[in-house]
Amino acid sequence: MSANKITVQSTVSADKNKAWDYYTNPRHITKWNFAADDWQCPSATNDMRVGGKYSARMEAKDGSFGFDFEAIYDEVVPGERFTYTMGDGRAATVNFKGQGDKTDVVVTFDAETQNSEEMQRGGWQAILDNFKKYTEAN
Repeated sequence: MSANKITVQSTVSADKNKAWDYYTNPRHITKWNFAADDWQCPSATNDMRVGGKYSARMEAKDGSFGFDFEAIYDEVVPGERFTYTMGDGRAATVNFKGQGDKTDVVVTFDAETQNSEEMQRGGWQAILDNFKKYTEAN
């Protein structure tokens, strides 16, 4: 849908198996899947298979705004990578590259047209930074 792709990445101090589990398990997703401390992810489901659905509720803690982020998986290589298509037709790929007790997590997604690419990159990077912080602390 979009010719412009945005990539965010982080090196997490966790082995690849832990990084994969914390990124894909709804029990963990609800603990890190938000871009700012005044937001939350109260629920998430994840059917991690081709054709399976991912869904996460993201909302402001004060209840002023919220939305459901949903996607359908196009490819799943357990422990390595997955791709999905979001509800608006944009695609994303998440890669896990293990280096012993560290894992590089690289997320590449199609930019949308309502917000600047800088704003999108910042939001997705903030979520990935929350993932890193949560994973390393637990």
